[in-house]
Amino acid sequence: MKKEYTITVYTENQIGLLNRIAIIFSRRKINIESLNTSPSESEGIHRFTILINETEEVVRKLCRQIEKQVEVLKAYYNTEDEIVWQELAMYKVSTDAIAEKVKVERLLREYGARAVVIRKDYTVFETSGHREETDRLIKVLEPHGLIEFVRSARVAIIKSSSGFHEKLKQFEQLEPGEEVIENEYLSKQAEVFSM
Repeated sequence: MKKEYTITVYTENQIGLLNRIAIIFSRRKINIESLNTSPSESEGIHRFTILINETEEVVRKLCRQIEKQVEVLKAYYNTEDEIVWQELAMYKVSTDAIAEKVKVERLLREYGARAVVIRKDYTVFETSGHREETDRLIKVLEPHGLIEFVRSARVAIIKSSSGFHEKLKQFEQLEPGEEVIENEYLSKQAEVFSM
């Protein structure tokens, strides 16, 4: 049975990795509902948060396939009850319409929104929450001239996780990396590779 899964992928920050990960989904004809990339709590490590609607078996296989990418350190998948998540939403509304017809303070308080920009021609509100919460404010603002709406990708934290940096420390203790040896030909590229 298909349901929403949030896939969290820890990676090195390398050019082209997002494209290779996206290809893994497109080859299997799996639609990505939302995708967020950001730095993680560990320096030099990035975090991809990917939302899909699929069966657990397919998600498990996807994670294994993603982990085969050289730059990928680990991929996890979780259901909604195993994570804490939010999405940011922004709404652009005509300032005249919103000021005349709606009690703005009540609206802001009721939906946990705040005004980000107030201009003569438009006002921009922002709020965060689950998709159902941000969708409710759309329905309230539509009759008052909703000009534009945008929602961010999901950001999520795994409830039972102690942080990926702790796992990295444990791994480093079990299998410490070798000393880096400078390549003797690195400074002689023109000599070695000349034709």
